[in-house]
Amino acid sequence: MLRTQVLAFIEKTDTPIPKGVESRSGRTAMDPGGRPSLTQLALLATSSALTAACYCVYRMTSHTAARLQEAKILSLDQDLKNILSESPGKCVPYAVIEGVVRAVKETLNSQFVDNCKGVIQRLNLREHKMVWNRTTHLWNDCEKVIHQRTSVVPFDLVSHDDSVTASVRVIRPLDAAQLELEVTYENFHPVTQSFTDAIGHFISGERPKGIKETEEMLKLGDCMTGVGELILEHNLIRLQPPKQGLQYFLSHLDYKSLLTKQQASARFWKVLTAVFGIATCIVLYFVLRKQYAHYKEKRKRKSIEEEFREFQRKRQHELNMTEEAMPQNTCIICLSCERSTVFLECGHVCSCDKCYHLLPAPKKCPICRRSIDRVIPLYNS
Repeated sequence: MLRTQVLAFIEKTDTPIPKGVESRSGRTAMDPGGRPSLTQLALLATSSALTAACYCVYRMTSHTAARLQEAKILSLDQDLKNILSESPGKCVPYAVIEGVVRAVKETLNSQFVDNCKGVIQRLNLREHKMVWNRTTHLWNDCEKVIHQRTSVVPFDLVSHDDSVTASVRVIRPLDAAQLELEVTYENFHPVTQSFTDAIGHFISGERPKGIKETEEMLKLGDCMTGVGELILEHNLIRLQPPKQGLQYFLSHLDYKSLLTKQQASARFWKVLTAVFGIATCIVLYFVLRKQYAHYKEKRKRKSIEEEFREFQRKRQHELNMTEEAMPQNTCIICLSCERSTVFLECGHVCSCDKCYHLLPAPKKCPICRRSIDRVIPLYNS
C-alpha cells in the first residue's frame, strides 16, 4: 500500500526528494541556489551605473537649457550701459549678448595663411598611428595630441552697426563652452619607414602613420554669441563666467540655435536615461522573478519533505521499527527490501528491483529526477 502511495507521489511531482530526506543513500539532491548569476549581477550593476550617469548628465543639461532660456537678452547698443547702471550691483547675473569680434590692441597673425588675423590661435600636433587590438584582432586608428599651444589676446564684442560705440570685453574666453575655432591650416606629414621599420612596427603592434599639423583661430569679424555675467566696472562692460554654477557660453551660433542645441542635448540624455532605466528594470525583474521562483521552490520542497517523512513514519509504524533501527541499505520507496539497482548516469543507489520496475514511465531517479538511461544490478555479498 505504501509503495503505491510513494510511486503515485513520485509520478505526480517532478521535484527531487528534498535534501535531508534520503539520509542513507550517501548522495542527496543539492538544494538549488536562488542567487542571481554573475552575468545578471554584472548587467544590473552596469545598467544601474549607466542610468545614474545618464540621469546626472540629463539633470545638468536640462538645468543649463532651462537657465539659458531664462537668460536676459540684451542688445549691444548705447543703452546697454544705462541698463547695467540701473541694475543691482551694476550687474546682470545671466545675460545674452551678440556681437562681432574686435581686438582691443594687438592681433594674432596666422603662421600659415596671409592676411589672416584673429584673437585666439591654437596650434596642434597630433600623432596618427595604427594600433593592433588583441581582443578584436583588428588594426585601429588612434590619434594622440603630442603638442598644443594656445594664444589669446584681449578682444571685445562690438555691434554690427559701426555707428554704435558700445563694446563688451570678453573675460577668460577659453573657459567658455561651445567655443569652436575655425581651422585655418591643416597638413598631414606621413612617416617614411624602411622595410625593417615596418617589420618592427608590425611586431610591436603599433604602426605610425604620420603627424597632423593644424591651426585654429577665432578670427576678427566673426559673429559670436556670449552668455554669462554682464558687469559694468570702471566704465567698462565685461562679459565673464557667471556665478552659481551657471554655464558660460561663447558660440558662433545665434541665441535661438544655441538654445535649441542645448534643449536637443537634454532630450537626448533624457531618452538615454529612459532606455538604460528600462534595461535596469528588465534585469531587476528577471532577478526578482528568479528569487521568487526559488522561494516558491523552497516552500514546495519543504511541503514535499514533510509529506515524504509522513510516508516514512507510516511505514515505520507498520513495521514497528524506528529510523535508527532501519537498515542503511533499505529501499527509499518501500522501506522493506534492500537496494539492488544502480541508476545511470546519475549513479544513485536508492531502490530495489521491484520498485524500479514499478516506477512510472519515463523512469526517473527518485533522488535527482534525472532520466534513467540504464540500470546495473547490485549484488550485496
